Amino acid sequence: MIGFDIAVIVLVILVVLVLFSGIKTVPQGYNYTIERFGRYTRTLHPGLNLIVPFVDRVGARMNMMETVLDVPSQEVITRDNATVTANGVGFYQVLNAPQAAYEVNNLENAIINLTMTNIRSVMGSMDLDELLSNRDEINERLLRVVDAAAAPWGIKITRIEIKDIDPPRDLIDSMARQMKAEREKRATVLEAQGEREAKILRAEGEKQAQILEAEGRREAAFRDAEAREREAEAEAKATEMVSRAIGQGDMQAINYFVAQKYIEALAAFANSANQKTFLMPVEASAVIGALGGIGEIARQAFSGDPARDARPARAPGRVPASPAAGPLPGREPAP
Repeated sequence: MIGFDIAVIVLVILVVLVLFSGIKTVPQGYNYTIERFGRYTRTLHPGLNLIVPFVDRVGARMNMMETVLDVPSQEVITRDNATVTANGVGFYQVLNAPQAAYEVNNLENAIINLTMTNIRSVMGSMDLDELLSNRDEINERLLRVVDAAAAPWGIKITRIEIKDIDPPRDLIDSMARQMKAEREKRATVLEAQGEREAKILRAEGEKQAQILEAEGRREAAFRDAEAREREAEAEAKATEMVSRAIGQGDMQAINYFVAQKYIEALAAFANSANQKTFLMPVEASAVIGALGGIGEIARQAFSGDPARDARPARAPGRVPASPAAGPLPGREPAP
């Protein structure tokens, strides 16, 4: 009985070992390939799976999640013979576990080398200025080329990004000087344009000012001419009235005309630059008499009193002197 019990225990242990070797648990995000006698037969998906013990075995444990790869730095010669150092980062995901396991050896190393060679090809076909300013275009071209090359491996290249593009130090200094010169040139151009626009605006302002000034002079000349015309019309009308009065035999009008000319002559003589001394009176009684005649004409013109008009006229050619004035110098008093 003791030997039978031992055999039963050993059999149970073997059955348990067989069951454990035939049960495989695959974690989430992984796929296992199953090989039977070294040949791929099927793929185990996440969860609990059964295989034939001692006949089937797990060949490759493939990570089906998106994976990140660092692309090492390398020197690249651009189309214009500039040497730069570039590195990047790639993202890929396994879509077909058997292809990724059996179509390529060392999948990650293959992806890295494929990416590096295509970086040299893409960046080498561009000038340095294009290289520094068109990273999106470089990333798009790299992604398209590398994804097409890696498709037989059962993977999908999701993204490729260029991280750093480092030109040599002397090239960086040259670029800095070029950028400085370009900015100075732009500043000079902008300053010249500003001065040009300022001169144009000043010229336009001066032009408008001259136009307005000319218009003002023209308006002033027009108004001066109009004033002189009206003054001439008034003078002509006054002369006409005086002539009519003289024609009617009105001696007061004659006195007014003579007195006006007399006073104007005295004023011109007083304002003359050659005169040094002016003694008064100069026939003051005649001037006063002329002023009296002017006043009489004005009273008759504004009052319109016929009684006043009916008064006898004084003797022609005589202007009465004021009683308070006394006899004129050089003349005898009238009897």
